[in-house]
Amino acid sequence: MANIVLFNKPYGVLSQFSDNDGHPGLKKYMNHPGFYPMGRLDRDSEGLLLLSDDGQLQARVADPKHKMEKTYIAQVEGDITSSAIDSLCDGIELNDGITKPAKAKKINPPAIAPRIPLIRSRESIPTSWIELIITEGRNRQVRRMTAAVGFPTLRLIRTAIGPWQLGNIKAGEYQLEKIHLPQQHKVKAASRKKPKPRQVRKP
Repeated sequence: MANIVLFNKPYGVLSQFSDNDGHPGLKKYMNHPGFYPMGRLDRDSEGLLLLSDDGQLQARVADPKHKMEKTYIAQVEGDITSSAIDSLCDGIELNDGITKPAKAKKINPPAIAPRIPLIRSRESIPTSWIELIITEGRNRQVRRMTAAVGFPTLRLIRTAIGPWQLGNIKAGEYQLEKIHLPQQHKVKAASRKKPKPRQVRKP
């Protein structure tokens, strides 16, 4: 049995418990000693951030080799074209290599609260929304991908990580769940030495 927190991270909040450089950390929203984030979400991105008190589960979810799908919705500048969507699906050449094939599609604007602060807007330039599913975890990957096809990201929200969904969790709120780990996971965890307490490193 492991405990997992599904947190809807607001814009401007850090994916760590400590504050830094005037930006709030997770301690403003929760107090669960022994829980650590499973992966990260950029400060200027929103949405689902997972935390757990199980070190092995943390490593499995955060490790790119397990190819766990991460789903994002992004508001981009401009009316995104079908050719740009095709390019996102095929793979984009970034400065750290070509991205793996993704799943992408244009979607209707979601019924969500405006971001605080509001995104920039230009009357002469429309915006559009896409859903993008990737299995990698490169730094600012979604933003770099949409910029590479000519449609910079204005707002980015992660809605799912593997089987975990953001659902109706409001920004700044979280949901605590208990999950049963596979027997194989338990055996591997028991066979390893007890890890040293993990420290949250400041960026």
